[in-house]
Amino acid sequence: MQEPQSLLATARAKLEKSLLAKGLRRSGERFAILEEVYSRNDHFDAEELFQAMQQKSYRVSRATVYNTLDVLLDCGLVRKHRFGEDDNSKSRYEKSLGRQQHAHLVCTVCHRVKEFCDPRLHLIQTNVGNALQFEVESHSLVFYGQCTDDSCETKPNEATQEVAKRRNDAI
Repeated sequence: MQEPQSLLATARAKLEKSLLAKGLRRSGERFAILEEVYSRNDHFDAEELFQAMQQKSYRVSRATVYNTLDVLLDCGLVRKHRFGEDDNSKSRYEKSLGRQQHAHLVCTVCHRVKEFCDPRLHLIQTNVGNALQFEVESHSLVFYGQCTDDSCETKPNEATQEVAKRRNDAI
């Protein structure tokens, strides 16, 4: 795995190359946003990224954050996820360079996202690709449920869990 500074240098070079190829401006704001993204080890939405930039006294607009995320997505520097079952779920992002392929666990109560790696996932990907004569480039696997973490700040009590269970059983 690359060192964080080396990884950031690689990301900066990739962004610069992409901006030049598309004739887009190489602004300091875009590179500051890239640096903030690559300093994180979580899944974040655009608003969280905007707030982080504001807290560090970077003067960037929301539009710049959203537009830069699109540029970073387009050149493969971030991945975009929609963790949720409805159209109103927020897009979440994570850096993509220097990351091994992984899957996600999403708590439907506190909405935390946890990552996990399992070598069997790669084996399944390879076997499915071979069996169906398909060149798999990546995969996405998300498990939804409730974490059992005691620090789950919005974890429902037993009464609300029973109501939710009955509602799900009725569906």
